[in-house]
Amino acid sequence: MSQANFLILSGDGINCERETAFAFEQAGGKAQIIHVNKLLENPSILESFQGMAFPGGFSFGDELGSGQVLATKIKHGLLEQFHRFVEDGKLVIGICNGFQVLTKLGLLPNHKKNRTVALAPNNHGQFLNKWVGMNVKTEKCIWTKGIESLELPARHGEGRIVFSAGKEDEIYQELKENGQIVFEYTTDINGSYKKIAGLCNAEGTVLGMMPHPEAALYEATSRIRSSNPWDKTAAMKIFENAIAYYK
Repeated sequence: MSQANFLILSGDGINCERETAFAFEQAGGKAQIIHVNKLLENPSILESFQGMAFPGGFSFGDELGSGQVLATKIKHGLLEQFHRFVEDGKLVIGICNGFQVLTKLGLLPNHKKNRTVALAPNNHGQFLNKWVGMNVKTEKCIWTKGIESLELPARHGEGRIVFSAGKEDEIYQELKENGQIVFEYTTDINGSYKKIAGLCNAEGTVLGMMPHPEAALYEATSRIRSSNPWDKTAAMKIFENAIAYYK
């Protein structure tokens, strides 16, 4: 294969598609931004891509809950194709609003099983916009191979990971044993269960995370900058891992 080609979803309030496409291109791959309506008109477009990204933003202005309307729109026109995409072992990443959509579609954490995870409003009741530290907690996830920790910008109002009421510890232990808990915050920023910041599916091919790796690829946009602004950060490796997966 020459270059892995990633579909970057756009439209309906998604606003990080250009940065996300740039990340894949800088990592050595190809990226094509496609509006969700175009995909709904012709779902077969998916077949020509090796991977897919659900970027961050505020789809439908977060009306009725973050990612809810976009997920509903996709469910009624693309869900079967998306499930097949995952079943074929292709890589998918959902960042912030994209993570919210993946959970609502049932693509995370367990493909085609009853939904056990949701992203609820931050426990402090405020929109969060700050740099956060995270540690990688699994070796299973393809996207995070070789990464131990990250510092990334987080910007969300509904990023608190919660599990089905009364089954929180059971679900947490199952995900932990399966290697599906990818990131944990170094400090509690929003009340997320056990400080979880990201999850993957059982195969490690689908990643959902709240902070934004596409916004901190180089030292030039890092919180603490080195002497060379074009030095890559650990965030770049997330996208490089995706490209390397197909080589």
